[in-house]
Amino acid sequence: MKKILVPIKRVIDYAQKIRVDPTKGPQGVQLKNVKMSMNPFCEIAVEEAIQLKEQNKGAEVVAISVGPKQCTETIRTALAMGADRGIHIETKPDVRGDYIDLQPWAIASLLKGIVDKEDAVDLVLLGKQSIDSDCGQTGPLLAGLLNAPQATFAANIERGDDGSFTVERETDTGTETIKLNASGKPAVITCDLRLNTPRYPTMPNIMKAKKKPVETISLEDMVKELGLDLDEVLTPKNEVVEVYEPPPRKEGETVGSIDELIGKLKEKGLVA
Repeated sequence: MKKILVPIKRVIDYAQKIRVDPTKGPQGVQLKNVKMSMNPFCEIAVEEAIQLKEQNKGAEVVAISVGPKQCTETIRTALAMGADRGIHIETKPDVRGDYIDLQPWAIASLLKGIVDKEDAVDLVLLGKQSIDSDCGQTGPLLAGLLNAPQATFAANIERGDDGSFTVERETDTGTETIKLNASGKPAVITCDLRLNTPRYPTMPNIMKAKKKPVETISLEDMVKELGLDLDEVLTPKNEVVEVYEPPPRKEGETVGSIDELIGKLKEKGLVA
């Protein structure tokens, strides 16, 4: 194995309470003064890439992110975990990546351009979804654009000596195992929660990450290089009409017996 690409996304930290301003319509989710971090499923993809690199000496792991200049910090986190270099497609500060402006088709199109530019890419590992938009579409769209073999919701990945990948994937009824045969195209695999537990970067690796190379290219230059139309890339395929907070949960009731519980459920029409 020569090269693994790992697209990663900068999102609101999973432990943060999301703040919504209902007066701003689809722009309601507030991003200012909020802790941002790497999407948790992307962390799993980075960890898996590093583990495959450790099993296949000489492999290179490249972290890729699309977003504002702060995404460089997210790339540095991946480098501290063990990735070798980064690529940052930098957008203007007012371009939102949480499904408002940049949506999965645009991201997949940009990633295809990176795959085409890089030599000898064997594997693209992505998180199965991001926790801001929950689309789960970027990986499959990228595989379609590349006409490459794909597996989604991976719970285990093994690489064969012939360059194939055997993937155990999560399904609604359990798991299934599929084999991605070597095809001359990079395999595209999206990573689920059970695949691994991401490592914490050590202080020496955090310091080393500051010296690792990160190539930055503007979105406008990247789009021009790929022959895409900037307006088409930034025009959402789907429109977000409204964003709102879920209603507060009602306070529960305490009952004294099973009979009282059944009576309450019958009153609400929840049991016959």
